[in-house]
Formats: sequence, C-alpha cells, structure tokens
Amino acid sequence: MATMTAEERQREIVRAARRTGSVDVASLAAELGVAKETVRRDLRTLEDHGLMRRTHGGAYPVESAGFETTLAFRTTSHVPEKRRIAAAAAELLGDAETVFVDEGFTPQLIAEALPRDRAADRGHPPPSPRRARSPRPTTPAFCCSAAGSAPARWRPWTTGRRRCSPDSSSTLAFIGANGISREHGLTTPDPAVSEVKAQAIRGSRRAVFAGVHTKFGMVSFCRFADISSLEAIVTSTLLPASEAHRYSLQGLQVIRV
Repeated sequence: MATMTAEERQREIVRAARRTGSVDVASLAAELGVAKETVRRDLRTLEDHGLMRRTHGGAYPVESAGFETTLAFRTTSHVPEKRRIAAAAAELLGDAETVFVDEGFTPQLIAEALPRDRAADRGHPPPSPRRARSPRPTTPAFCCSAAGSAPARWRPWTTGRRRCSPDSSSTLAFIGANGISREHGLTTPDPAVSEVKAQAIRGSRRAVFAGVHTKFGMVSFCRFADISSLEAIVTSTLLPASEAHRYSLQGLQVIRV
C-alpha cells in the first residue's frame, strides 16, 4: 500500500467507521500499515474535529446533531443495533395502556416490536405516503404516533373514541433525539419537533429514550427535556459501560443490548 498522508489516512478511518459502525486500533493499524500509536493519534484528531468518539481500543463515528438525517439514511444506518434497541425498549411496556411513539426509524421498530397478544384499545397511524401500504399491525395499546415522513408536523388520527394530539396524556412515551448528554439533556435541531417531543414527555407518566450509541454526547439547537425526565435509556453495548454508568447515577435505568 502506498504511504498515505495523515489527512488521507484519517479520511479512510472515517469511511471505514461509517461503513461498519465502529473501528478498532489493531485492525486499522494492520490495514493502513502504520503503528497503533499513529492510529490512536489519528483518532484523537478526528475526535477533536467532532467526527469520531473514542472508546477503549477503538472508536465509532458520530452523527452531527445539527441537522436531521433523511429517513432513507436512518433505515440503512446501524440497523442491527437499532433492532436490538427496539426489542429491548418494547419489553418496558409493562401495563401501559396508552403509548406515544416518537417519529423516526428506531421508534417505528419499537412499534413493530410491541407485543401482539394484549387486548386494549387499538389505534393505528396513517400509512406514510413514501411507503407502500402494509397489513395493519396489531398493537397492544392505543398508540399516538408522530408522522415519520414529516417530523415537523403532528398528524393526529383517531379510533372510534379518541383523538390523539401531542399534548394528549399517555402512560408511556418512547422518545428519540438527535443528541443526548448529561449536561444538556435531550436535543433536536427543529423547534417544532422539539415542542412535540416536550409535550409528549410532559403528558406521559413514563418516558423512555431509545437510540444508538452515536447520539450520546451530541448537542443540537433545541433542548426539549432533561435527563431526569426519563425513566430509562435503551441503547447498545457500543456505548461504553463507564459512560452508561454515569447516566445511571442520575437515577435512571440504562439498558445496553
């Protein structure tokens, strides 16, 4: 392999991390033909520029919290991790009778993972115009769902008895965010989306954040909730255990899957 400049090497590291979800120092050193310390130095530089977050023995890419990624990107990025998170989040349903499901791909997976064998009022959001109609799922409770195809708007829908809006009360809210940090709480770049999320949390007795490891430590424009407003955080084992422990010290359950 021809000798790369530091800039070329760092670009390759970012590409590899975004392609696979994470990288480790030993593998990168072997692939790039450089010393492990050179890779560690590159990772420190990339972290300083906000492109990577280092872990013990490696690093993972961070998504910018300053903009909304497209739904198409979210449905192809970290999918196995998101499916594990969704399955674990759905297990927190308990005896909830009314559930708010936030917009986004991970919340969509949570809705699909909710158990199908409970009798309760059932509500269903309208199908997205960007997706083909699929058979109507059976959900365990009356679900309010933000419209994934237009996150800046709330699209209320009804069953025979109730109309759902962002300030409707719910037993449990599954919430997503562009960024989550101990200092700045839950954030998103869009003020309208921020208000919907804030109202959903205020109107719920329980709130659960579900998101991939790249969301942690990121801060966006609009803060809509404090960490203390959450009952639990569900993420993956790609979030270091030490960082998960710091969040748990604020009095909430942190589940890594």
